[in-house]
Amino acid sequence: MKTKRLRTILVDVIDTKMDKVEAEKRLEEVEKLVATYGGVVVLKTIQKKGLPDYRTYIGKGKVKEIQEMAEENNVDLLIVNNILKPRQVYELSEIFRDQNVKVWDRIDLILKIFGKHAESTEAKLQIALASIRHMGPRIFGMGSELMRQAGAVGLRAGQGESNVELMKRHLRRQELKILDKLKHYDTIHAGHRKRRRRNNLKTMALVGYTNAGKSSLLNSLTKKEVYVADALFATLDTRVGKLFIEGSNGLKDGKYQPGTELLVSDTIGFIQNLPPELIKAFKSTLAETVDADLLLHVIDLSDPDIHYKIKVVEEIIEQLGLNDKPKLYVFDKIDVVKYIESEKKVKIKCLSMMRAGPETARALGWHVEDTNKRGDMRESASTPQELRNQYQEFSPVFVSAHEKMNLDKLIEAVLAKI
Repeated sequence: MKTKRLRTILVDVIDTKMDKVEAEKRLEEVEKLVATYGGVVVLKTIQKKGLPDYRTYIGKGKVKEIQEMAEENNVDLLIVNNILKPRQVYELSEIFRDQNVKVWDRIDLILKIFGKHAESTEAKLQIALASIRHMGPRIFGMGSELMRQAGAVGLRAGQGESNVELMKRHLRRQELKILDKLKHYDTIHAGHRKRRRRNNLKTMALVGYTNAGKSSLLNSLTKKEVYVADALFATLDTRVGKLFIEGSNGLKDGKYQPGTELLVSDTIGFIQNLPPELIKAFKSTLAETVDADLLLHVIDLSDPDIHYKIKVVEEIIEQLGLNDKPKLYVFDKIDVVKYIESEKKVKIKCLSMMRAGPETARALGWHVEDTNKRGDMRESASTPQELRNQYQEFSPVFVSAHEKMNLDKLIEAVLAKI
């Protein structure tokens, strides 16, 4: 039986100074998140406000407009692409109650995706912990509902408030139980890391924007065969594989020279405006990153927002206190990117006429916008040489994890850093 896709309205409240392009990119990303969850966006709207509405975040006029759109388009879900206060989510939920429209903020959506993709017990516990810490709107709603019920049966006023306190204590007990269970996994992971250090086993962690190609790279380097999907947050659990690098000298003085073993860990993908509490919830996954000898920042070369997403990942790395870690930039997906490297000399025959088109224009050094992309071949935001120059301190390497291209160059770069 086919699962119904939730018909969704997206609302984003942005600063009055934000430009149109950045605003549209924000909505594009949350639309991808909705698709990852399994919903379908039927309407998108942006509201510019210097200060969000205290009661509903969106504002009275916009709420009324959305109500009308929801009625006309048979909407199931309203998602506000911001982090709302408990009261604001509750007020919006009450407004849309009669239309049977659920209201989520950005964190709600991400948690729902996490819940769908989690496989291990540990990941599920981490998601449960993050969910409990984001239960404010539900507690407020439960308390108000219980208070109304109390009034209906003639109980004393204020009974609902005591029920809110009871619910808070219940969730606090749940949180402590989960934290206690997670300590067990922390102990196991800490033991693994101590054993690696004892055996002088070097480790490197893959970090990067979600859907940049980290899991594909882990598969190609270690043959781990982890799940890969063209979706945001496809990987939530810690995945560790072993990379064996053969000794470069082979036999020396009649004796075999052993190669180098490296452990490679894949981590949760980062995303813009990823709330700190969600980063904290995946403590064990990020512990692999914190403890690694080398960070491999995996970057989607075909992404038109490549520089912005590099910045987002670097900001999160800074939040984790990992700025001093050795780092290597790995630009992935060269197999789907069409470019002419500036360092290559293009030979042009002396012809009286050349076929019109972007390839000829590039060869002649003219700047053109490629409006005729074929298949999945995409233009890179920058040429490899430009990226090498801009990020030379991170020893950029250009690979295709899917096609296993240039992995030997990546391994050389890793050995030089580690």
